[in-house]
Amino acid sequence: MNRRLALILLCTGLAACQGSNPYVASSTPIPPAPPQAATTFDRSAYPAPQRDYGRYRNWAWLNGRLPSGSAWADSAQVAEAVSNALDQRGLRPVHDNRPADLWVSADLHLEKRLRQERDDYGYGGYGGYNRYGNGYGMYGSVPVVRTYEVEVVVVRVNLFDGGSGQPVWSASAETSSRGSLSERADALRKAVEKAMQAYPPS
Repeated sequence: MNRRLALILLCTGLAACQGSNPYVASSTPIPPAPPQAATTFDRSAYPAPQRDYGRYRNWAWLNGRLPSGSAWADSAQVAEAVSNALDQRGLRPVHDNRPADLWVSADLHLEKRLRQERDDYGYGGYGGYNRYGNGYGMYGSVPVVRTYEVEVVVVRVNLFDGGSGQPVWSASAETSSRGSLSERADALRKAVEKAMQAYPPS
């Protein structure tokens, strides 16, 4: 009896599936392309061509201006540090009226940073060595985190294509603002060198 009932229900379900599909496929034709589409080149549809950094051989300051200095380091110091870093990468300054392969700009400014230091202070402990053997005790430490503000010098170097004027490369690095004049000059040189480490990009 149960088998017959199951068979009847199954046949009824299959019969219900044989009905017409209420969903009808339909489509509208694609509209024609505008007339200017045949002559317009969409650069955004293609990846940018890989830049050949090897073709850059020489450089000049952007708009003929030396980098701006500050009370921490003057303009000539910044210019010398940047020029030395570029020279180490095979880029020579242009000394005549030829167009430069690269335009260079650099700036120097002070910024504030928050630093944290953690100290572990120990506590407890008693006992010691006596005639009965080693003493006993209990030791532990409590972490103390201190936050303080420091002033740093940030050096940024920007390179632009000499032909198009488009940005080619940019990087920055920071160093401590403390120290004597000779220490500042050394810190500036190291900061510029650090900023230029990744040039040319691989």
